Amino acid sequence: MAGALRRTLVALAVLASCLGVLTACGSNPRNLLDSIRSGHVILGAKFDQPGLGLRDPTRDDVVGFDPSVSRFVVNHIADRLRVPHPRITWRETPSAQREALISYGEVDMIAATYSITTSRLAKVDFAGPYLINYQGLLVSGGNSAVKALADLDNPERILCSVTGSTPAQNVKRELPGVQLQEFDSYSSCVEALRNNKVDALTTDEVILAGYAHFFPQYGMRVLSMVYDRDACSPKGQFIPQGRPFSTERYGIGLAKGQPQSVDAVNEALRAMIAPRPGRPSAWEEALRSAVGNEMVDAMAARAAAPGSRFGFLPAPGDLSFLESTSTPCPPGMKR
Repeated sequence: MAGALRRTLVALAVLASCLGVLTACGSNPRNLLDSIRSGHVILGAKFDQPGLGLRDPTRDDVVGFDPSVSRFVVNHIADRLRVPHPRITWRETPSAQREALISYGEVDMIAATYSITTSRLAKVDFAGPYLINYQGLLVSGGNSAVKALADLDNPERILCSVTGSTPAQNVKRELPGVQLQEFDSYSSCVEALRNNKVDALTTDEVILAGYAHFFPQYGMRVLSMVYDRDACSPKGQFIPQGRPFSTERYGIGLAKGQPQSVDAVNEALRAMIAPRPGRPSAWEEALRSAVGNEMVDAMAARAAAPGSRFGFLPAPGDLSFLESTSTPCPPGMKR
């Protein structure tokens, strides 16, 4: 009797775990190419980030750079397969659930500010990158007391970010004098910045540019962030002067073990980035629409500057950046 009860409780615990994470516990991953052939795809996106992925309830649609990339990709693949463009169902994909949603067959692919990392590659496959991104600062208009990163190294200045975020800790480590105010969302930080409750907000600069472009009436602008001196990371890695605070490469997540889907998405991304006679590429047009001409012009100019450590155009299919090695800090350099 006790054994039967124990087995029942274990079974119920497993079921509850499945239901608590996903409704399709144990289901098979979806195959993007098969879904395109069937005429219906389910695409993951953010629903709450202006410029990158925002739900438009008036049209029951999702708008922004990431959805534009996803649409181009699936339609380009459909054209190559000689099938009609598929119907798209959008699925909101919070950051913490992305790998599970892919693995359990809830989505065909995810483009949602999804940085390619070695740890994530153990769980899902990536196409891309389709965007090179860096940590930045969002400040109020021309009257802001913060004109550069060094202006934050002051106990009277307040930096905002999301609770526990790596970008905020990066700044705090480099500028110990700054006060750190943490909220549960970047939207809350933007509201605090607009009301002069904080002096700056930090996260990926393209996310910040999306907010600035979406709310032009607030006059917000994005500042680049680089180390102004040689530094040593907490892990003992040498950081040279002029290096960006962080480099993120956004990719498209797919189920593992489907190399044909990965290849097809990379081919579509290369087509999107390719120049077109007399006009910008489809990739550049989508980026300009998402974050504004001023931001894109600044990103391109920064990357083209002599000796720049910044990039602009991504190289889909090239994941060699994951294999780069770091330089140990010289003896005696403080972490």
